[in-house]
Amino acid sequence: MSSSEAPPTGAPIDAEPIKAVPVRHYGRWVAGVVILFLAFIVVRSVITNDALQWPVVGDYLFDDRVLRGLQNTLILTVISMLIGILGGILLAVMRLSPNPLMSGAAAVYIWLFRGTPLITQLVIWNFLALAYPRLGLGVPFGPEFVSWDTNQLITQFTASLLGLGLNEAAYMAEIVRGGIQSVDSGQLEAASALGMSRTKTLRRIILPQAMRVIIPPTGNETISMLKTTSLVVVIGYFELMVAVQTIYSQNYKTVPLLITAAAWYLFMTSILTVVQVQIEKRFSRGTSREVATKTRWAGRMLGFRFGSGASGGAR
Repeated sequence: MSSSEAPPTGAPIDAEPIKAVPVRHYGRWVAGVVILFLAFIVVRSVITNDALQWPVVGDYLFDDRVLRGLQNTLILTVISMLIGILGGILLAVMRLSPNPLMSGAAAVYIWLFRGTPLITQLVIWNFLALAYPRLGLGVPFGPEFVSWDTNQLITQFTASLLGLGLNEAAYMAEIVRGGIQSVDSGQLEAASALGMSRTKTLRRIILPQAMRVIIPPTGNETISMLKTTSLVVVIGYFELMVAVQTIYSQNYKTVPLLITAAAWYLFMTSILTVVQVQIEKRFSRGTSREVATKTRWAGRMLGFRFGSGASGGAR
């Protein structure tokens, strides 16, 4: 082909390859230096402050009373979350039911327990005997088959579980309902066309897919529940905060004992956070969200900024 002839249509045109240059983020470097400087000041102040009495913290970190309160805190967290999750699933299914009575009952429950403070609910459960001295089962307006003394039936531990668990169920109901509604309704129609019952469809098709949406907020609720158990101090149940309060009311070492409680809360929430991340990874395997997340983080680590076309190169 002579130099005067034009290249044929559609022939490749020689062009220089685009050189991707890492983006300089000078603002990030400045912010990083400032954060490191402030962190150094805070850490140095905490370590060198004699008023915090770190030796006392070490003495009481594994004290028998503190460990017993920690054990009760963990028991409250686990059982209350089980009550909350099971109750939330039941309430969410009721809330989505075409039966107006079931849907309305679930809506009233959620409205009532989310609309009143948790600390108020704990106190009401603890002093329920003032309104109902005895609780029983029987025929309405008829004979009573069995009854119990309310004070003996609802102990401080039971009142704590009722307050924490039933309150959590109201919040979990909205989380589960959002997860169920995130699944394409066409799958429900397809399952119905195949003759699957509503319960089997929910158990085998809807809930497994909804778990990807339900798991992250449920993990957050579990971490929140671990710290919320400290509210049972208002009814005197012996847990971590009551344990440290009992100790510093005797030796007046208030600050170091509060640090002891905070250290245990931080340790336990850190473990729960790691568990939550692993569960989220398990339920997001093979999804586009997992691939997109890995790609985005890889790009950030390499320092590149990608656009939608050739013009999306480095600045």
